[in-house]
Amino acid sequence: MAYNEELLARPEGFTTHPKLERNLLARRAAVGPGGGIDWAHAESLAFASLLAEGTPIRLTGQDAERGTFSQRHLVLHDAVTGSRFVPLHAVKEARASFAVYNSPLSEAAVLGFEYGYSGQSENTLILWEAQFGDFANAGQVIIDQFISAARAKWRQHPWMVLLLPHGYEGQGPEHSSGRLERFLQLAGGDNLRVANCTTAAQYFHLLRLQVALRDVDARPLVLMTPKSLLRHPLASSRLTDLAEGSFQSVIDDETARTNSDEVTRLILCTGKVYVDVVSNSARPEASRVAVVRVEQLYPFPGTELQAIMAGYPNLREIIWLQEEPKNMGAWSFMAPRLRDLIGRDPSIDYIGRPDRASPAEGSPNVHQLEQARIVAEAFSGLQGPPPPPARSQGVKQHAR
Repeated sequence: MAYNEELLARPEGFTTHPKLERNLLARRAAVGPGGGIDWAHAESLAFASLLAEGTPIRLTGQDAERGTFSQRHLVLHDAVTGSRFVPLHAVKEARASFAVYNSPLSEAAVLGFEYGYSGQSENTLILWEAQFGDFANAGQVIIDQFISAARAKWRQHPWMVLLLPHGYEGQGPEHSSGRLERFLQLAGGDNLRVANCTTAAQYFHLLRLQVALRDVDARPLVLMTPKSLLRHPLASSRLTDLAEGSFQSVIDDETARTNSDEVTRLILCTGKVYVDVVSNSARPEASRVAVVRVEQLYPFPGTELQAIMAGYPNLREIIWLQEEPKNMGAWSFMAPRLRDLIGRDPSIDYIGRPDRASPAEGSPNVHQLEQARIVAEAFSGLQGPPPPPARSQGVKQHAR
C-alpha cells in the first residue's frame, strides 16, 4: 500500500530512535500476507486515506502525539538533533491539513475549545482523546451541556470524535472505565453514535464512516478505545479487512455459526471482554455457546441483532456479559431493548460484576479473581443432552 510506505519514509539525515524505528518498520510486514495491522497502524492508514480525500484532521489529547500507551507515534523526534517530523505531513496525495497537539490536563477547557472549533470548521474531522477514559469526568459539563445536546438545544450538528480508553486491566478504578453508561444515558433523538470496537479494521472503517456520514447523519462519535488490545493479536487485522471490508455494528460468531442448530446460549458483549472470553482456555472446543460482539451500541442495532438471533433456532438463553459493574457499562441500556426485541423467549440474563459504587477493584489480585469468575461463567452449566428440535416460535419482528 502506497500510504503505508509513505508513512514509513524519513527525511534524509533524520535519525529515529533505533528501538522505535524497529517497531514502526514492522508495519511494512504487517500489510503483507499473514501480517497483523494493529490499532494505531490502522488509525494512521485511516488518517492518510482521509487526507488524500480532502478531509482535514485535528487530534488533541494528553500525550496524543506519542499515544498514552506508546503506540501511536504520529510525531517523530530526531534522536540526534531533536527536530520534529510528522509522517502524515508527507503523504503525497494529501489534499488537506493534519494537526496533532498534546494538551494539558484541563479536559473541560480543551474539550470545550474543540467543540467550539468544530462549529467553526465544519469540514474538519476533530478527535479529542482522554488519556484514560475516566479523564472525561473533568469534561462532563461540556459533554452534557453541549456535545450530547447540540442538536436539541443549540441547533448545531457537530461530528467530532471522543476517544476514551476503556477496559478492565487491573489498574484500579481510576484507569478502568470510560463511563460507557453515562453516554448511553445521554443517547436519545439520534444525538450520538456510541461504539466499542474489538479490531483494528473496525476502528479504521468507523473513522471513515464518520466522515462519510458527515453530510447525511452528522453526530458526535463516542468511542471506547482499548488498552491491552492495542497490540493484541486477536485485535489485529489483515490488509484485506481494511481494503475490502466495512464497519459492522454487530459481529456474529463464525465458529458457532457452522453448528448453529447446537447453540443453546448466545452471549452478547462489547469491547475488550470479548477477547478475554474467546481466549479463555476453559472454553470447550465444541461449545453450545455463540459469542457475538455488539460493536455499535447506539443507535441500537436491533435489525442486525434480530438477524443473528434468528440464525440460532434452539436458543434457550441470551446473556449480556460485561466486565463493568451491573449498574455501569451497557447492561441497563441493552436489557430493555433486548426484551423488546425478543419478548419472553428465550430468557435474558446478566453476567458481570455486581452493583458497585466504584468502577473497579483497587487490588490487581481481586481484579483477576473477579475477571476469571466472569469469564468462567460464560461457559458454565452447559452439560446435558443435545438441544431439542428447533422451536417454531422465532425471534419476534423488531419494529425500529
